[in-house]
Amino acid sequence: MSMWYYADREHARQGPVEPAELVRLRLQGRLDWDSLVWREGMAEWQPMRDFAGELAQADDHGMGTASAPPAAPAGAGAPNADRAATDEGVLAGWAPAAETAEPASPYAPPRAPVSADPAVIAGGEVVQAGFWKRFAAMVIDGLVTAAASWAVQIPLFLLAGAGAGSQLLSTGGSLGILMASYGIGFVIPLFYFAWMHSSSSQASLGKLAVGIKVAGGSGERISFARALGRYAAYFLTVVFSFGLGALVSALTVGLGQRKQALHDMMCDTLVVDRWAFTDRPDLQRRELGVVTWVVLVIGLGLLGLMLIGIVAAIAIPAMTG
Repeated sequence: MSMWYYADREHARQGPVEPAELVRLRLQGRLDWDSLVWREGMAEWQPMRDFAGELAQADDHGMGTASAPPAAPAGAGAPNADRAATDEGVLAGWAPAAETAEPASPYAPPRAPVSADPAVIAGGEVVQAGFWKRFAAMVIDGLVTAAASWAVQIPLFLLAGAGAGSQLLSTGGSLGILMASYGIGFVIPLFYFAWMHSSSSQASLGKLAVGIKVAGGSGERISFARALGRYAAYFLTVVFSFGLGALVSALTVGLGQRKQALHDMMCDTLVVDRWAFTDRPDLQRRELGVVTWVVLVIGLGLLGLMLIGIVAAIAIPAMTG
């Protein structure tokens, strides 16, 4: 038996439900014939009126043994047969009459559009994203934002350097270009994370790769302004604490019950598995996964090489001197 989803009067997706439940909701007046429904195999959401016969036939067996549902409320637009007490009357009366039903126009906008935001389902298990998944996501996002920033900064650095030795740009102009190039290093990540975290995926490219997302304290998608504030809080806690904020955040993520960094606490956000707060919490994974392990090996390897380079740059001159 096919399971159905429907858009309620608040434009939120509900389901999955059996055909019998859709019949009952229609008879109770909680759904209209223009309410959008969907099941597996359909390319897009369509009005319920297009599937009246299919739903009635699929529900025939279950309704034959069940008691009749309550009468539809007055003015709901259901025919008189909706109020019949017998099963045959219910099944015959629930379908729209051909002579009274208005045909659905393919050019008319749907009267019950499905919300772009998936319904937040609370009460189920929520798998928090731990330190290593967040670190792997940070490695990917760091490479993405660095590449985007360098694509703008390098030409500005070259222009500032050329202007310092020529008459094309004054000293003040070169200094202004240099300051603008450093500002780019903050602005690009700021808007990248704000845009991605407030999108329907609720995740940056790094978080998408490791299967986690950012959500509000109750599981909802955060706004663009809140995502801006979240990254600004991260930047300020790291810069003005000379990196100590990053260490404290690592400890709170690794040891805290909700695994929140400092900027998460300030903005009431969570980083959770991509299937958290959905109708499929069973798909959440606590293990790191192949992608996370690969990124961790690469990221830690690059970090090790960088540390070796720093030590070599300090030790070699000291030894030769």
